[in-house]
Parts: sequence; structure tokens; C-alpha cells
Amino acid sequence: MRAVWLKELGGPEVLIPGEAPDPVPGPGQVLVEVAFAGITFVETQYRSAGPAPFRPELPVIPGNGVGGVVIGIGEGADPGLAGKRVVSTTGGSGGYAELAAVDAAGLFVVPDDLALDAAVALLADGRTAMMMRDAAAPRPGERVLVEAAAGGVGTLLVQLAKAAGAWVVAAAGGDRKTAIARDLGADLAVDYTRPDWSGRVREAAGGLDVVFDGVGGEIGRSAFELLASGGRMVSFGLASGEWAGVSEERAAERGVALLRPAPSPDAIRAHTQDALGEAAGGRLRPVIGQRFPLERAADAHAGIESRASIGKTLLEVR
Repeated sequence: MRAVWLKELGGPEVLIPGEAPDPVPGPGQVLVEVAFAGITFVETQYRSAGPAPFRPELPVIPGNGVGGVVIGIGEGADPGLAGKRVVSTTGGSGGYAELAAVDAAGLFVVPDDLALDAAVALLADGRTAMMMRDAAAPRPGERVLVEAAAGGVGTLLVQLAKAAGAWVVAAAGGDRKTAIARDLGADLAVDYTRPDWSGRVREAAGGLDVVFDGVGGEIGRSAFELLASGGRMVSFGLASGEWAGVSEERAAERGVALLRPAPSPDAIRAHTQDALGEAAGGRLRPVIGQRFPLERAADAHAGIESRASIGKTLLEVR
């Protein structure tokens, strides 16, 4: 099968197209003919030895989220899954390939009313957005800031916060990205590459009730300072390369809660199903900003790292 290999850590150029043996589904697994593979920011860090949660054992085929059709059933897996459109994580590797053997218990059958590419775009980002939304629980009339608002998770959080009745400020980098956030319903969109961005937010919104921090670093710290007493801050990413690093002591001084959701596997599954269901019902729209053929995985990673990407980036495998 065609695949993309990671044989050394480094820049995007270390992702090399090549051949790999076809995987065989083991007990409790199914074989998926992959149509789309999702790429996350964490995978770019994984590839480059950045601040990812784990290090790969090389050589490896990267990729953790795939969507396609079940074409093989391993021993003990439900034969009724054959021919179903599904999305699934791979366990951390094997996604950038034409075929993937995955655990049948971890599959999500894609609703009939949802396109397969949209389901892949929601697999990682949808559950994250739902988890962050439930943790912060924005209420009608509250003032909510979403950082990285044109990214895969951020675009979903803008929609979810608006659906909850909040007044939403979207913070993103550049005019193109702030325009995307406004199109998704943000009441105010600010460019956080400008030095006056936090002042604009304070002037328009006063103290904030919720911050969804997808950037960390100085932007995350500035957003924290915009919170009013009783506010909540939940972090879902570190696009800056570091977490905001706000101490519990500083948060307590200002009467702000730092939320760190740690859901169970059952809760993560429920969040994923909720995201797929909301999208199938037309109430949540993933933004797929970039598509690359499998062989151009390196270009996909380069686009994400350059901060040029909008929404979700997908590899088109078939």
C-alpha cells in the first residue's frame, strides 16, 4: 500500500512517501480502506521533537485519525461493520496510509447525513471542542473569548459558544482568519498579531466570563488578564509553543477558575458522538481549509506550521 514514512525527526521534509506492507486486522480489529486522514498540530510537534506528549519509535507511519470504509473483519469483531463508513483513531500511528487496522470497539459509524470528510475533520477537534464547551459551560449573555478562532477547534468553539447564547469574541491572526470567525457568528473578531488587540477586547466587552485558550504563551496570559472575577479559563492548545503558565495562586487572587478537564474514555467517546450528531443535524460545521494528496503530507505539515492554515487540514488518500 501507499503510505508516508517518518524515519527521522525534523522538518516537514522528513515525511517521505513510500510503500508499506498491507496491515492485517488482528483479533477485535477491522481493516479500513482510508479515504481521508486528519492532521493535528500535535502531529507536527511529534514529527519535529517539539513539545508533544510522547516520542515516536522510528521508523513509523504517522497519523492518528482516519475515515473510510471497513473492508476486512478480524476475529471477534462484528461482521456487520463490513462496508460501513467509519472514522477512528489508530492508536497514534498508521494513519497516513491507504489501509489501517484499527480496534473495532473504537470505531464511530458515520451518520448518513454527514459527509465522510466532515466526520474526519470532527474526530479529534470535535471531541476537544465539546469537552472544552462542557468544562467552561458558557451561559446566555456571557462574554466568551475564543483564541485561535480560525483553527480546527477554534472554529467549532465559536459556533458552540454562540449556540449557548454567549457574546463571542474571536481572536485570530490576520484579516483572513478574523473574517472566517465573523462568518461563523463571532460578534467581534480581533487580530491578536496587533499590539492593541487586548485593549480592543476590553473596550468592547469589559471583563470576560470565559476564555478558551488555544494559543498559550503571551497571548494566553493577556487573555487571562481580561477575565472578570468569577471567570473561567480552559486551555486546549499551545500554538505559541508553550502553555500560558498562569499559576493557581494568581488565578485565585483574581477570582478566576483554571479548568483542566480530564474526561474518562467513555466521556471522550460521548463527546465525539455528540460532535458527529450535531454536524449531521446541521448545527455544527467543521471548516476544512486545506486538502492535500497523501504524497504531499510534508506540504500539509509545512502549511500548519507556517500558521497559514484555516480550520482543519486533511490528507486525501483516495
